Amino acid sequence: MTDSQRVKHFVLHSAAPADVPPQPQNRRNDRPIIGILAQEIKKPNPHGNSYIAASYVKSLESAGARVVPVMVNQPEEDYRQLFHSINGMFLPGGAANLMTSGYAKAANIFYRLALEANDQGDYFPIWGTCLGFQQLLVITSGQNLLCRTNSTGISLPLEFRPDAKHSKLFKDFPPELMTSLASENITANYHKWSMSVENFNKNEELRKFYKILTTNMDGNTEYISTMEAYNYPVYATQWHPEKSAFEWRRSYYPHTPSAIKTAFYMADFLVNEAKKNFHSFATKEEEEKHLIYNHIPIFTDLSKCFLQKYFFTTVKQ
Repeated sequence: MTDSQRVKHFVLHSAAPADVPPQPQNRRNDRPIIGILAQEIKKPNPHGNSYIAASYVKSLESAGARVVPVMVNQPEEDYRQLFHSINGMFLPGGAANLMTSGYAKAANIFYRLALEANDQGDYFPIWGTCLGFQQLLVITSGQNLLCRTNSTGISLPLEFRPDAKHSKLFKDFPPELMTSLASENITANYHKWSMSVENFNKNEELRKFYKILTTNMDGNTEYISTMEAYNYPVYATQWHPEKSAFEWRRSYYPHTPSAIKTAFYMADFLVNEAKKNFHSFATKEEEEKHLIYNHIPIFTDLSKCFLQKYFFTTVKQ
């Protein structure tokens, strides 16, 4: 059974928790908490064995959310409990094996839980950036269909597809910002692997699940840069909205007014999606124990692309 078949089986045969009824559309949770998935550190590090880049945390906080770090290599039951305590899930960029890493395994579990919950009327958004974008594609298709592209260290305008104008993600963006996104080099790309439009169109699972909103070219290959699911609150960008406002280590990170506005509109969109979810921790004490505020970001050395990181020491279980 492939991963995509397992997802379908899980969705069809798993019952939703009895205490999570469908929520009225006019309700709003103005205290959303979004989980950000950590990832393993490949080389020994005195600060810990996993990390989250602080720019992702700052981005969500700037739009009015709080953050809970989601540790890798934890028991599935722990992830299930955490899922029912947070209001959305963020899969950040970085570097991890998309099939076998702790990042991949945790992302798969939260993806399955999110689809199950949404099918039962329990609105739960998932966002993927760069590596997270790629991870969502691998989980949905059940295989790695990415191809190498010349797309590392460059900022580009977006090529909007017709569906973008009426998409959930872009429909409320100001017209002048949409013009900037289509004409200015304000989306930071830092990836060696991409999903080509050709490979996407060859895969039925991907075509049925995701709507292509934007593409880019590396000179030879047209690859997908922004997408959203047709029937679920699942969104992803191959580019990095957060770098414009919070990262400064690379010369190609754009810091123009339109680039920074884009960063905040993207974060604001996800946070407002999370406000449609009403999961919560069992107690205030439990909530505070999990929040990112319990950790201190560390200023990294000049060779790193992330300015600050949160480090964690976790035991594989």
